Amino acid sequence: MTSRNINRRTLLKSGALLAGGFSFLPGKILATTNAPLAPVIFSPETDESVVLSAPPDIKARLSANENPFGPSAKAKQAIQDAINDSFRYAFGSSRDLMTKITTFEGLQPSQVMLAAGSSPLLAAAATYYSKDGGSIVTADPSYDDLTRRASMSFKANIIRVPLTADYKTDLDAIEKAITPDTKLVYLCNPNNPTATVVDTAKLKSFCERVSAKVPVFVDEAYIDYLDDPQSVTLIDLVKKGSNVIVARTFSKLYGFAGLRVGYAVAQPATIRALSTYCEGAMSISATSIAAAAASYQDKEYMQQVKAKTEASKNFLYDVLKKEGYTYVPSYANFVIFPIKIDGSKFSMEMAKRGVSIRTWKFDNKEWCRISIGRMDEMEAFAAAFKEIS
Repeated sequence: MTSRNINRRTLLKSGALLAGGFSFLPGKILATTNAPLAPVIFSPETDESVVLSAPPDIKARLSANENPFGPSAKAKQAIQDAINDSFRYAFGSSRDLMTKITTFEGLQPSQVMLAAGSSPLLAAAATYYSKDGGSIVTADPSYDDLTRRASMSFKANIIRVPLTADYKTDLDAIEKAITPDTKLVYLCNPNNPTATVVDTAKLKSFCERVSAKVPVFVDEAYIDYLDDPQSVTLIDLVKKGSNVIVARTFSKLYGFAGLRVGYAVAQPATIRALSTYCEGAMSISATSIAAAAASYQDKEYMQQVKAKTEASKNFLYDVLKKEGYTYVPSYANFVIFPIKIDGSKFSMEMAKRGVSIRTWKFDNKEWCRISIGRMDEMEAFAAAFKEIS
């Protein structure tokens, strides 16, 4: 049994690139045993399909892991300012954003590639590392954009390694699953859909050791929600020469899901290889790239969004506890928890009440993932949830 279709970026498809060990205790977080998770079965729905099938009068869109608080004021102003010059190519803004990223991270320009979100970067890696056959090793469940593309377009062999009992990526098991034909290891940290993180020291040791044998791709889409992203990121390993690829995106904390800006950090030779299959900075609109340059590392804005996210998340935790539900403690802007009725019925009933959510089967149980929304959206979820829980 394998994972299917967790896709936060399906709106930007690059056509050419191509358990029994859990205790569900009312009012408490999920208790675990030492047994690993059983393989996971995901529903065929995606973030895109759920949004498109939602009723037009939806009150709470909690299905796509977006930042509902929107881009910063600086980003919005930069968009307005960039409109008058948008008839020109955004070479200047691209250089400005690249300079800010390389200066902040201590990188060389040759180690960074910009793109319209991280979807094109995942697609490029899927193509480059699977076009000649071989396998890709990943956690199960995890975000599957890259692995899905590699499997569908090139029939790559995807080796899926179950998570540990506490829903974290099992680094030891992943290392053991690497074979001579493994072309890439793909990790998502924080992981989607579990919103868990692995021990930083262990992850860095794993990547340093494993990348000497096979490239390691680390998707850090949600890392900005952590208290100290700089202590967790794998960018330091790139600077030390390790064969690690790090993907970052403005789609989450920065509120750019619809504006589309992201970047990859890797060794210069890897950047050159991936650039063959990715449009790079030229795929980003003048307004979006100006907004990204204006809001990058806007600490005041970032802290405000994280504080609002935590407030909404704690509200959700309280609602779940009061209704007798468990949940997996989250390090991102979404929370996963087991539900007590059929997932399709749950999703339909929530949609009738104006709330869009994600559901799927997980270890022979029904599960729901809630994206963190504004407080009014969380209150709408709570009202609907109490009626059908």
